[in-house]
Amino acid sequence: MRVLIGDIGNTITKICLVQINTLKVKKIIYLNSRDIYSTKLLKKKFKKLIKGRLINKIALFSSVVPKYELILSKFIKKFYKINLKEIKEKKIDKIVKIDIKNKNQVGSDRIANAAGVYKKYRTNCIVLDFGTATTFDVVTKYGIYKGGIIAPGVNLSIKSLSSSADQIPIFSIKKQKKIIGKNTIEALRSGFYWGYCGLINNIILKIENETKKKYKIIFTGGYANLFKTSIIRNFTIDRNITIGGIIEIFKKNKKYLS
Repeated sequence: MRVLIGDIGNTITKICLVQINTLKVKKIIYLNSRDIYSTKLLKKKFKKLIKGRLINKIALFSSVVPKYELILSKFIKKFYKINLKEIKEKKIDKIVKIDIKNKNQVGSDRIANAAGVYKKYRTNCIVLDFGTATTFDVVTKYGIYKGGIIAPGVNLSIKSLSSSADQIPIFSIKKQKKIIGKNTIEALRSGFYWGYCGLINNIILKIENETKKKYKIIFTGGYANLFKTSIIRNFTIDRNITIGGIIEIFKKNKKYLS
């Protein structure tokens, strides 16, 4: 028996086919989250993913976009008789404790990241997730989620600047060896690359100074590799930490979900 586990983000949605008895990922599909509106595209993607395999009747997802979650939920219910459940509906306190005033304000993806890093690393961690937003989440070695920081995402910032300034083109971000750009694109790349390096380094240092602790740094998301030579601290790239956290939540709720 296999189960669908996924992460619905503002930009990208990742859906995995996971073997229930081993909880190992067997297959992964990615799609632009806006494509969830296309039944034709979803049918094509799910045909590759499921392909006649015996599937658990309940799927477990994290989601930060309720409208996409609703559409996808209706799709898999209609065509595969599978009920989509969101991780906030399930017990997570046996995995991580949420130590903030309003637990409902913590995004499901950040809860999944916290569960994933605690179960995998069992040490004080900062999870840096390069998504639509750039998020920093602090998880202690005792499995306590202490809160975090939300900064603008790289792509979102580029698109926002380009749409607001008539002379600024869309560009791809990459490392600039020299800080002073000799043309508009070089100047933009330098500003974004070194600006985000400064943001990352400074926030990590401030977290450690405020908490008087050292942390293992975990990078995940699309730009995890980009800054690897310019960050002052060692870090680990773990692209499946969100899915790993959802699998841990599934494990704790398995008897209710099978």
